[in-house]
Amino acid sequence: MADVAVREPQVEREPLFSTKNRKIFRDPLVENNPISTQVLGICSTLAVTAQLKPSLVMGIAVTVVIVGSNAVISLMRKLIPNNVRIIVEMTVVAALVIVVDQVLRAYAYDISRQLSVFVGLIITNCIVMGRLEAFALTSKPWPSILDGLGNGLGYAAVLVVIGTFREILGSGSILGAQIVPQALYDAGYVDNGLMVLAPGAFFLLGILIWVLRSITKQVED
Repeated sequence: MADVAVREPQVEREPLFSTKNRKIFRDPLVENNPISTQVLGICSTLAVTAQLKPSLVMGIAVTVVIVGSNAVISLMRKLIPNNVRIIVEMTVVAALVIVVDQVLRAYAYDISRQLSVFVGLIITNCIVMGRLEAFALTSKPWPSILDGLGNGLGYAAVLVVIGTFREILGSGSILGAQIVPQALYDAGYVDNGLMVLAPGAFFLLGILIWVLRSITKQVED
């Protein structure tokens, strides 16, 4: 009898943008936002959002670190001993933060100085470590990248919104360009000095959390 070739069962690959993967990316944007829902990354949110530009740069920096660390840890997940996983995670995050910090120093030195120590403190950001522990250690690289991207953009969106309102209300400008008409100042309008201080960011963050949670509740109902 002729030998019969044994066919290996074909494994059906999940589409890159399947419903499950889209949900992984979409959830952290509003419904499970790392700031408004998980209440993580609050310190940097209060500290760097006095103006829009540093808010935007900080959001991009955190997003790059989350996406990169999620991808690396996911690729290494089967090789990392459980008893040293935190050390490995922090080493990966620290390496990426150093790269981001050096890039900022080389190409956006003024913003780097304005952000001060907060770029380095991304190493201790609860959002980054939380996604590594909760997702990347148990998931494949592509979903981990989507999870990191969603959480990073969700974090960045909150910073951009708060930074926009603080700069407009506190300085009358946006990205350094004056947008409040001089006629208003001549009529007695005064910039809100509270908005350039951390308490102003705290009040705005509370309002934003209330709005986002109200939207989430309406969607669930």
